[in-house]
Amino acid sequence: MPASAPRTESRVDPIAGLDDHDLFCAAAFIDGRRIGTDAADVIEVTDPATGQVIGAVPALDGTASKAAVDAAAKAFPAWSGLLPQERSAILRRWYDAIRAAREDLALIMTREQGKPLSEARGEIDYAASFVEFYAEEAKRPNIESVTSHLPDAEVEVWREPAGVAALITPWNFPSAMLTRKAAAALAAGCTCVAHPSGETPFSATALAVLADRAGMPPGVFNVVTGRAAEVVEPWTNDHRVRVLSFTGSTEIGRLLYRQSAGTMKRLVMELGGLAPFIVFADADLDQAVEEAIKAKFATSGQDCLGANRFFIERPLYDEFCHRFAAATAALRVGPGIEDLDIGPLMNQRAIDKQRQHVEDALVKGARCLVGGKTHAAGPLFFAPTVLADVPADALIMHEETFGPVAAIAPFDDEAAVIAQANDTEYGLIAYLHTNDPRRIYRASRALQFGMVAVNRTKVTGPPIPFGGMKQSGLGREGARLGMEAFTEVKYVCRDWH
Repeated sequence: MPASAPRTESRVDPIAGLDDHDLFCAAAFIDGRRIGTDAADVIEVTDPATGQVIGAVPALDGTASKAAVDAAAKAFPAWSGLLPQERSAILRRWYDAIRAAREDLALIMTREQGKPLSEARGEIDYAASFVEFYAEEAKRPNIESVTSHLPDAEVEVWREPAGVAALITPWNFPSAMLTRKAAAALAAGCTCVAHPSGETPFSATALAVLADRAGMPPGVFNVVTGRAAEVVEPWTNDHRVRVLSFTGSTEIGRLLYRQSAGTMKRLVMELGGLAPFIVFADADLDQAVEEAIKAKFATSGQDCLGANRFFIERPLYDEFCHRFAAATAALRVGPGIEDLDIGPLMNQRAIDKQRQHVEDALVKGARCLVGGKTHAAGPLFFAPTVLADVPADALIMHEETFGPVAAIAPFDDEAAVIAQANDTEYGLIAYLHTNDPRRIYRASRALQFGMVAVNRTKVTGPPIPFGGMKQSGLGREGARLGMEAFTEVKYVCRDWH
């Protein structure tokens, strides 16, 4: 997270082109009010493409963090007591407001996160879709009835909102990860305290502005900016926070898991990935290459769903490497505002990791087919890179790269490649390319991943249960399961006498 600093307005590179400048909100939202507009301690936000400061948000502390929970806890009885249709109507107005502000929200995202403008627009559409979906699901919180097993007794099972939900969101999808969590929690009847990444807070505060305009009552949806340790740790220790939902690294997920143990929270965690991309010899090669580009280079590779390890059956190996390298070399690199194919990485740590993974693989015998170094577009740009003949002991085969570097290795045996794909602590998504229906079934069953994409890349959306196995996470987001995570089941047994 960026270091805090005093305000330096002369360095600020304001966002030009916004129609609604109020959406670029340099304040936290607590209990329906903008907080910290005059704070001396702030976190500066830079455009990763240019290094220019675009603004600053208040670096709030534990006192503000507690105040947000106070507000959410106070608002909970009234919000949870609304008719489901009433919560649905407010969520629907929030959806309409997000859709109407699509261009401004995308521009804010591109300037603070760096992704190409068309990808940012796509994320705003994706973010809005969760609000729309849960606006409908809010009216259907029912579960199956239970027939009494006791004579002269009536049995009922209810779903009730869990309470205050803490939402911690990452910088790579700063809008969609917030709405996917918040819309589900709000639809269930929970109130929320949210902490966005300090690198991309303006997407979150803009959504808070729109929620307020949509009629979200004070205290129902709170956004607290600041250093993660100071803001989030009090939430993990607060018994009033009953659900904690986090998207980020497995390392931080483990930390939050430990910190939350004392208050026995319900946890929803979407953590790291090390996605395999497996291509069998009977696959459509043109399609496999096209989908491989999508799976690797969306969001400049900064995606937990991004393919990290490419396993290609030997008869197709050389031709796949050739075509994939050629397609990679054709990708256009530059600032997201120019709407090219590959934008900047988020910070210097990301650049260092790309270098480390490339250098390690080359030392261990891999070949660099294209890229392999930083790009002339700027210090946070890394050239889209393809490494061939990557050995199994290379770091990139075991660590999430989170950048535009692809590692390719050949295979000869179905059972062996499935075992190699599964040889990781991660289990978020696997990509499979084959036209053999029996192999599709066998491999989909055998792959130890929460999601399997067969002959395609795009699989996510509001109706599907997004999540992973092993250390890629706990629980699911999206679908009805995503809403159920924010509810408790209550069983009532009444005697008829």
